[in-house]
Amino acid sequence: FLSLAAEFCCGFFVILILGNFWFLAVLYLLWLYVDWETPCAGGRRSQWVRSWTVWKYFREYFPIHLIKTSELNPKHNYLLGFHPHGVLVAGAFGNFCTDPTFKNLFPGLTPYLHIMPIWFGCPFFREYIMSAGMVSASKESVSYVLNNEGGGHASVIVIGGAEESLNAHPGSLTLNILKRKGFIKMALKHGAHLVPVFSFGENELFKQVANPKGSWLRNVQEKLQKIMGFALPLFHARGVFQYSFGLIPYRQPIHTVVGSPIPVKQNLNPTTEEIDQLHALYLQKLKKLFEEHKSNYGIPADKSLIFE
Repeated sequence: FLSLAAEFCCGFFVILILGNFWFLAVLYLLWLYVDWETPCAGGRRSQWVRSWTVWKYFREYFPIHLIKTSELNPKHNYLLGFHPHGVLVAGAFGNFCTDPTFKNLFPGLTPYLHIMPIWFGCPFFREYIMSAGMVSASKESVSYVLNNEGGGHASVIVIGGAEESLNAHPGSLTLNILKRKGFIKMALKHGAHLVPVFSFGENELFKQVANPKGSWLRNVQEKLQKIMGFALPLFHARGVFQYSFGLIPYRQPIHTVVGSPIPVKQNLNPTTEEIDQLHALYLQKLKKLFEEHKSNYGIPADKSLIFE
């Protein structure tokens, strides 16, 4: 969905260049040059965009819910690890890029959803995603958010990334996280408290073509991901007037559960051992969060998270 919107914006930019409005394209390129670093410097959110009425209907379509399990003191900065990626990442967008759900539950905290830097190279599209509160997932961007001396900032990172979207099948509980420790290092360097977040229902929005590891399709998808930087899951769901086939996500409830914070003491030069230790603790807390809430959202008692 991001790629479709980005392609539309890029297409519009090409029309400006080829048409009689080429001077507008030149002016925008100058603006792009001047504004290039903004996605790594907190972005440029717009309360007006985040409050559009369309987002209310977007949240109600599934519907999307945000569940608070613990207080988050706005005097601290936080790094929220979001799981799983799914195909659409609807829970992350609906809860952290639109108002007023998050700010009502966690007053004093400002969420920043970190996404791949490649999206901020798309003309016009970058302006929209920044206005919704999205910023780059680069180290510089995360550091900028977490360096807020007064606290009150929350970096939201979809830990599994694009690779995890290839596992987004209904019922799948596989998370790509064992080798992903960069977010742990960032939390330690900035003393940001870690918060595990699990979004129940995220993988139920689409059906994806079978692509088990080792299959020719999975191999092609993984190679394309390495080349382009983002994954291309082959998915389908429902149509506008029928439920058998289309690209509109199924109406399945999403419950995004925000766990309790893991206190982190600032360590500017953490060792590999210290990173591994905190990573193991994070996995433990994430698994505990899932186990405590899975029965509320239709997950069978014998099903558990799979870390790979």
